[in-house]
Amino acid sequence: MPRFMDVHYGMKGITADQLMAAHRADLAIEKDEQVHFERAWADPESGVVYCLSEAPSAEAVQRIHERAGHLADEVHPVPLVV
Repeated sequence: MPRFMDVHYGMKGITADQLMAAHRADLAIEKDEQVHFERAWADPESGVVYCLSEAPSAEAVQRIHERAGHLADEVHPVPLVV
């Protein structure tokens, strides 16, 4: 299944608990779109959050994020991994 890295801006000051809550919200409904969110990273100072997922499409990733309440600003395919 293809992998995607999505980016969220404007989350300045996000805490580890808030990041975990957002990730859990995605995990709770990810199967509806055949998506699997593998990991999330955040920089509280800049407010940038990154999520790595496997999904059938970027649109499926975005639909899950939207339903979970945190629409991604960008979704990028990750065709090569080393």
